[in-house]
Amino acid sequence: MVKDLATKHEKILKYIEELPIGNKISVRQIARDINVSEGTAYRAIKEAENQGFVSTIERVGTVRIEKKQKANIEKLTFAEVVNIVDGHVLGGREGLHKTLNKFVIGAMKLEDMMKYIESGNLLIVGNRYQAHKLTLKQGAAVLITGGFDTSEEVKQLADEMQLPIISSSYDTFTVASLINRAIYDRLIKKEIMMVEDILVHDNDVFSMKDDQTIEDWHHLVETTKHSRFPVVDYQGRLVGVITSKDILGKERNILVEKVMTKNPIYVNAKTSVASAAHMMVWEGIELLPVVDSNRKLIGVISRQDVLKALQYIQKQPQIGETIDDIILRRLEERKSDEGLVYYKQSVSPQMTNQLGSLSSGSLVSLLMEAAHRALQQFKKGDLVPENLMIYFVKPVQIESEIEIYPRIIEVSRKFGKVDIEVYHKNQLVSKAMVTSQVIER
Repeated sequence: MVKDLATKHEKILKYIEELPIGNKISVRQIARDINVSEGTAYRAIKEAENQGFVSTIERVGTVRIEKKQKANIEKLTFAEVVNIVDGHVLGGREGLHKTLNKFVIGAMKLEDMMKYIESGNLLIVGNRYQAHKLTLKQGAAVLITGGFDTSEEVKQLADEMQLPIISSSYDTFTVASLINRAIYDRLIKKEIMMVEDILVHDNDVFSMKDDQTIEDWHHLVETTKHSRFPVVDYQGRLVGVITSKDILGKERNILVEKVMTKNPIYVNAKTSVASAAHMMVWEGIELLPVVDSNRKLIGVISRQDVLKALQYIQKQPQIGETIDDIILRRLEERKSDEGLVYYKQSVSPQMTNQLGSLSSGSLVSLLMEAAHRALQQFKKGDLVPENLMIYFVKPVQIESEIEIYPRIIEVSRKFGKVDIEVYHKNQLVSKAMVTSQVIER
């Protein structure tokens, strides 16, 4: 029964993926077309939405969209714009899946406005029907602010051009700010490297079936020069991992399922590389299988893949600032008269809590950064925070200058331990102990 349900689930996903871009999808229609229950259809549609080739839009429904590549994650589709500005679609629903290149605010004479509009743009404007019409003819979509409507002629043109015309009750400034904020948030997401970005896919992965023998393992080792392989069942689901340690002293005719490591640790494609690195170091494993929502093997990542990815991330320029970026960008390195390295920072408004004091979250970011900078003087590698013990002694007010003194207590091959003291006007305000894992390069 489980096998049948999984097959139906995969069949529905394939059916949805083959639908034309822009096609509307409903649970009832899918259930009727594939001859499955509405519950099964609903779960498959949600999975398709998680995988990024379906989008649910309020007041429109669920639409088949083009799956975004990582390089274009900062670009929004018009369907997403509808949700961001709480808008409703007046026409051109067939074009909701399209991506906007940039948005233009129409706050000038009509002939001057048209000079700035190109195909793929989004014009943000009020109730100016002629501007709506000319914009659509130039291949751009329209967002009408103030909750205004447009003419039937413009709506018909939007349907013909397959370019959406959207109405929002917000004013122009609010709409532009909302869209800009959404793009900015996506720029931050673009910097977070996921397992899917470094994944060696199943077509290029050597795996074993659970009914093969150790003899087959030896043949695969000779062919591939690898010694670690994921083990799958007849449906392609991950059931174990086999390495050279598992077959030591075993006869060659024994089945793989008898000696493999069962219930192995695995990740999915949306797991962050940093999280995967933490798992591999903590568990001491070299190979991490990657599975889909049905636990079917879709690829593997190795420790070497993870290390390369972490090094690549460090070389990338910042595109969108996170809270940590704002906190740490003014952290200055200094040297005391005794030659000790310490760090100086001013408490900015963004770093405070509702009482105007240095927030605990900001302090933790500063402590972790100081500890890692201290450790990197002794260990060349990537650091993963493992444990933090912190003691708050006194509050620190906004605009105050603090000094952070890290002191190395112990450094081993895999761990580093740092004691940290924070001072304000020569008075101790906080103490901490940080332990980090070291991933050697």
